[in-house]
Amino acid sequence: MDDRPRLDLRRLLERVEAAAPVDAVTVVAAELSDVVGARAVSFLIADFSGHALVRLGTVLPSTATTRSSGVESAHTVPLEDSPHGEVLRTQQTRVLPHPDGALVLVPVTDRGDALGVLELTLPTAPDDEGLAELSSAGHALAYVLIANRRHTDLFEWGQRTTPFSLAAEIQRRLLPASFTCEAGQFTVSGWLEPAATVGGDTFDWSLDRHTLQVSITDAVGHDVAAALLATLLVGSLRNERRRGTDLATQTRVANDAVAAHLPPGQFVTGQVLRVDLTSGRAVVVNAGHPLPLRLRDGLVEEVELEVDLPFGVEAGTEYRLQEFDLRPGDRLVLLTDGMQERGAEVMDVAATLAASRGLHPRQVVHALGAAVVRATEGHLGDDATVVCLDWYGGEPRPRDSSSGASNEHASR
Repeated sequence: MDDRPRLDLRRLLERVEAAAPVDAVTVVAAELSDVVGARAVSFLIADFSGHALVRLGTVLPSTATTRSSGVESAHTVPLEDSPHGEVLRTQQTRVLPHPDGALVLVPVTDRGDALGVLELTLPTAPDDEGLAELSSAGHALAYVLIANRRHTDLFEWGQRTTPFSLAAEIQRRLLPASFTCEAGQFTVSGWLEPAATVGGDTFDWSLDRHTLQVSITDAVGHDVAAALLATLLVGSLRNERRRGTDLATQTRVANDAVAAHLPPGQFVTGQVLRVDLTSGRAVVVNAGHPLPLRLRDGLVEEVELEVDLPFGVEAGTEYRLQEFDLRPGDRLVLLTDGMQERGAEVMDVAATLAASRGLHPRQVVHALGAAVVRATEGHLGDDATVVCLDWYGGEPRPRDSSSGASNEHASR
């Protein structure tokens, strides 16, 4: 009979709850160190740039420190060509040789949102049962992180490898808490590549029992003025959505709010999409925004929509509710004009999307964001934002209980 120590999730959560929020990850790391005999345990959180991980919650002292704030320190690990980057991208645990035994890298993910990587140095490589237990620990750590980062700025500080401007701070608060959501019939992911001066882009989504609602918006102008304009529109859309109003009411009220509270010339383009999770019926409002792209059976085409006025141009505008079909296997991409103009036009978005068939939506939005940065040589004149929705249809799909993560729909 195997009498080796086991990870006791009840005990773990009790220890986490008894600790201060800033110590939550360290508590998890210490518990794992005790259970699996790890010589070192670290959590590396994904930074906001999408290009690096930041080491937090190290049990043993670290000498590789790049930033500090009081007693806190952060060590940046680039993702490119690194095993950590591969684990974050593939969501597969890796075991690597190490002078002290074995280095184990475990994805820390919740509903497809890749939060970071758990790194353990073990005296010997774990067996399959041990790997399954570590994967479960990685999933538990995701929930610990989500619950505790509401109470402290530590994790947010760690993720900011580049300082934020005031406009960027305002803009960040308009984005969803998670940039990816897997929920049975669909997976949705979003990404925003900011311009040097914030261009007012946002994306958002919300899920209820029967519908998914997704929005993407682009406020005119730059910097704080654009961020405040975006705040007014997104705040109005969210308020009406949370009141339970229909899509026509949400968009009409949001339009009137911008028109009423801001001077002429201030407007926001956008699309607000609502998908019935039972039927797959999609309804969208298009307020002066670039057309969505749909990848179906290997072919990319624009979803033909009528174009209504941007939000805020004319009070009292009634927006048309336009329907289009979603079939199982479809990939729908919403994007802002920053993906198409001011140097980015040399990038073939459709070709990049067509080549993305085998990628998870999280990887798709990162690939498109990276492509526009390359196309503009890192000098974006406007925010470039993209949302990718994969539609599977049918009943909710079971998740892999052994890892706490989905199968990434790799069979697609």
